[in-house]
Amino acid sequence: MDYQALLEQIAADVAPLAGSGTPAEYIPALAAVDPRRFGMAVADLNGTVYGVGDWRHPFSTQSITKVFTLALALASGGDSLWERVGREPSGNPFNSLVQLEYESGIPRNPFINAGALVVTDALQSLTGDASSELLDFLRQESGNPDLAFDPKVAESESAYGDRNAALAHFMASYGNIANPVPTLLDHYFWQCSIEMSCADLTLAARFLARHGLRADGSRLLTRSEAKQINAVMLTCGTYDAAGDFAYRVGLPGKSGVGGGIVAVVPGRCTLCVWSPGLDARGNSVAGVAALDRFTTLTGLSVF
Repeated sequence: MDYQALLEQIAADVAPLAGSGTPAEYIPALAAVDPRRFGMAVADLNGTVYGVGDWRHPFSTQSITKVFTLALALASGGDSLWERVGREPSGNPFNSLVQLEYESGIPRNPFINAGALVVTDALQSLTGDASSELLDFLRQESGNPDLAFDPKVAESESAYGDRNAALAHFMASYGNIANPVPTLLDHYFWQCSIEMSCADLTLAARFLARHGLRADGSRLLTRSEAKQINAVMLTCGTYDAAGDFAYRVGLPGKSGVGGGIVAVVPGRCTLCVWSPGLDARGNSVAGVAALDRFTTLTGLSVF
């Protein structure tokens, strides 16, 4: 498949959407990003990367990192993690408190904020330094030793993190948080602040297309665990628009309010698209359209 020609066609097709949507305004460091930026990349199983537009421009990964934290927590701690967090779509905004009270402090899935806090808490217990463990992993898998946290974004996350603090304290009251809440929040905010490009993210996510195999050929996850993560990405990875994303795109995907979306074609390739303008549900307008065009043009999906 000529990925380069395909990406160039997709970029031309979605160009009219440039500037559509609104960057995440509740995080000041993200609100200033130009919504007209657009980049897209594809990495094949061998690690060859193709790109178009701003595909090498670093951006704030935000919730995309939840995929990698989940993988590390499963790899180190096993299936016991699923006793603390569910695998069902939430149907509510990603920072909602509503379901936690009905469901005794057990978040619906690992990709809403409450679930991601539980996963980060589990990784913190397993490693003693969850955010650094995540950054080291991303550097290794992407082949980019210069990946780093963005202190300004982490500061913004912390300054406007009252809802996340409420989620963590509420779950702690049910015994579903093991570490001190301030420690957990610190690692969670640093985790969300990591900057990566589309090229970096396609390479870092390849283990999900390679059925759990890392870039060096070692096994991070069993085939079953890789399938589990892909399944939860498909059903829960794009906030409360996951059903529409599955309908339109048909691939496991994880979005972030920085405007990025990572998607996986198991056994074939990984993709990442970035465009900061978000729709009302927090997903990139041009990004979803670009992935829709990819599956339409190639016929590649999990269905």
